[in-house]
Amino acid sequence: MTTRALIYVQHLLGIGHLARIQRIAGCLVKAGVHTVVVMGGLETGIQAPEGVDLVQLMPVKVAVDNMSTLLHADGRLFTDEDRPARRDHLLDTLQAVQPDILIIEAFPFGRRQMRFELLPLLEKAKAQKVPVIACSIRDILQESRKPGRPEETVELLERYFDLVLVHGDGEATPLAMTFPLADQIEGMTRYTGLVGPDRPRMISRAHAVVVSAGGGSVGANLLETAVAAAPLSAFRDEPWLVLSGPNLPDVDFIRLKAKAEATSGNITLLRSVADLPSHLAGAKVSISQAGYNTVADILVAGCPAVLIPFAAGGETEQSLRAGALSTSGRAVFLHEEDLNPAKMAAAIDRAILLPAPRVEQLGGGERTAALLLDALTQKTSVKRPIAVDATMMSSSSGDRS
Repeated sequence: MTTRALIYVQHLLGIGHLARIQRIAGCLVKAGVHTVVVMGGLETGIQAPEGVDLVQLMPVKVAVDNMSTLLHADGRLFTDEDRPARRDHLLDTLQAVQPDILIIEAFPFGRRQMRFELLPLLEKAKAQKVPVIACSIRDILQESRKPGRPEETVELLERYFDLVLVHGDGEATPLAMTFPLADQIEGMTRYTGLVGPDRPRMISRAHAVVVSAGGGSVGANLLETAVAAAPLSAFRDEPWLVLSGPNLPDVDFIRLKAKAEATSGNITLLRSVADLPSHLAGAKVSISQAGYNTVADILVAGCPAVLIPFAAGGETEQSLRAGALSTSGRAVFLHEEDLNPAKMAAAIDRAILLPAPRVEQLGGGERTAALLLDALTQKTSVKRPIAVDATMMSSSSGDRS
């Protein structure tokens, strides 16, 4: 019988959570697992891996300056009256899929705004006797300043979960670095290594500098500063590729395009490219924030980097990651509050003097699939027949998430 996995992911602002989960989902499919991804965020343009089925809940997001309040896609407040429809859709999906493996991204370490649907999901999964329930988290967590949150997280993990999958290196970035009670869940914690792309191919027409801003929701200042820095840097006469991300507002994209055309004829501005790691592999410098997936792309491409971590609203995760890479000589760290064209140009010039970067081999997705299947084997050797309601799924391969 076919093993089945159901993955829940809720991206609220950026697209990193979804990109990482889609890579994991693809690895599960390659391992022979029928995989369904339930998404709760906005349309991103990220392509689903072949063979992955998608379920789209009523999409919600947050504002950059208020990450605790949920909004509809059009900006309206997501109210208590809206919750039952999402919750019921999620529970119906669990009932239809009847998974052997349930993976919940971030919760209970994060995504507490979604507990109105995730706690019922976990209760129903326990009632259905889902053999393996796993929490999937990135290597570095956002610092929580609220008293009692770590204790609450441990209590929820012990009540509902079998595994905590940390997608990082346990020696370089141990969970204890950003979660104070890591020792209390050590028995269920597994490190997968970074979840990244396959080794990139070399493209025929490389750009000297690749500037990227992830999804683009919070990247306008970085992008505009990079464009203004181009004529000041050592690469002023070489081709640049600037990627705005799908979520940069149209008005900002139009303004950025005008600045790029006025500044230099060497700048190509696009929303995105299909294979960012290959473009990075051919570049002399990458300029970006320090999100999980962007850093994974940089490491697998072996590209010198200037990192400007997103730090608004008390965000600490990207700064910690950029600091670790800077300390190890893998990147130049430029603080967001210090961002101006002259400093960025100087950072670019410093980046090309860094030691030759080593190309990392990232296998976190494959390791994640192996750990989940090992856990399932230990829990049960009985596989139930597939019971997927096709009317609940979008068509699998090729759908956009």
